[in-house]
Amino acid sequence: MEQQETVLCAASAYEKKFYLNEAFSGLPQGIRDELKIMCVLFTEDVGGVVELVFDEDGELTFRTSADEGDYLYDEIGSVLKVKELQREKAELLEQLQVYYRYVFLGEYEEESRCY
Repeated sequence: MEQQETVLCAASAYEKKFYLNEAFSGLPQGIRDELKIMCVLFTEDVGGVVELVFDEDGELTFRTSADEGDYLYDEIGSVLKVKELQREKAELLEQLQVYYRYVFLGEYEEESRCY
């Protein structure tokens, strides 16, 4: 059974490019800009390629990779950078998961509200 994944965005230090999946063009411009800055700075810091990917359950994960033989890629730095971003951008990443689950998976969690 093949798992369904959806790439939110990616950046490459090799091609000096950022990619945002067109399916997410409905995100506010500020969020799209923040994703671009976050991914591009990631590749500038550690090299390689970074992708933000939703799994079939709507969990957002970072995926990093490097070309074989890229001795400048900082593998340890990439792990540390991912942990740093998960901590510093926790609210953004959580809201993106909620957005994905609601818009793409059709899930709706009723929030308890106090009036």
